[in-house]
Amino acid sequence: MNAGFPGYRIYFPVLVLNLIMGTKALIRKDPVTVYFILTFLISWTGAFLLVAGKLIHHEPVSKLDGILMFPVMLLGPSCSGILLMYVTGGKKGLKDFCVRISPKKAPGKWYPALLIPPSAILLVLVLLSLTLSKEYAPNFFLIGFLFGIPAGILEETGWMGFAFPNMSKRRSALSNSMLLGLIWGLWHLPVINFLGTASPHGTWWFPYFLSFVLVMTAMRVIIAWVYCNTESVFLSQLMHISSTGFLVILSPSPMTVQHEPVWYVAYAIALWTCVLFITAKWSKNLVKKKKPENHRSLIYDSGGSV
Repeated sequence: MNAGFPGYRIYFPVLVLNLIMGTKALIRKDPVTVYFILTFLISWTGAFLLVAGKLIHHEPVSKLDGILMFPVMLLGPSCSGILLMYVTGGKKGLKDFCVRISPKKAPGKWYPALLIPPSAILLVLVLLSLTLSKEYAPNFFLIGFLFGIPAGILEETGWMGFAFPNMSKRRSALSNSMLLGLIWGLWHLPVINFLGTASPHGTWWFPYFLSFVLVMTAMRVIIAWVYCNTESVFLSQLMHISSTGFLVILSPSPMTVQHEPVWYVAYAIALWTCVLFITAKWSKNLVKKKKPENHRSLIYDSGGSV
């Protein structure tokens, strides 16, 4: 088979080795960019493949299909994060992650931060229901909290476990968390029509998407604030679970597509007000301005360029 290529057995392994070494060099040079590319590739490709048959045959994608797309998309941030932790840090990188994901790493005084999402949601919905319409009255779909658990555990393995700690040293933690929040919001795009209680959103999907991204970006800054002061991925996961879980529990239902973006914008304003308070009190690096000399920050260990 290889008679016409006498050097095949020599050059092919060399080619593969060079490809592997080149890939490793790229990952080490810009791990965060590689992480985002890999995350979107896995999540969006997986979501597309799940409904590809219906899209090809011009059939509508059902709400059940949309729900099933979520667990597939969760593989992107989690698998990419663990893989790149190992590639860039080896066993030491994975061991460090195990420390940061341990409940023992989570200081008890930061657990009250978990009340920020439900408090903000309830405040906004009660005010809107009293001033605009009873349609904004909060719901109590308690089983909805289960939606937040897999999202929080798997997503934060990558977002706060790998991406945020390795983002550029040249920007503040506030800037990095806002950038990560925008990327996080964009990541939801394939399933945006199945989020919220007014889904499908029809021609109102884009206003809803913009309001959703505003919420996600502010929430990412708040999660990053908790992480910067604790270096706890576990607390980041709990913050995500609280955010997603209470959003599902308390979101008004039924809700018209025209009105859902309104309360999301109001919720975003509440969260951004919280962000303003955080930056005023904790600085743009989201930590107290005076830190102990021996404080070990994982935020900028790698120096990735994103």
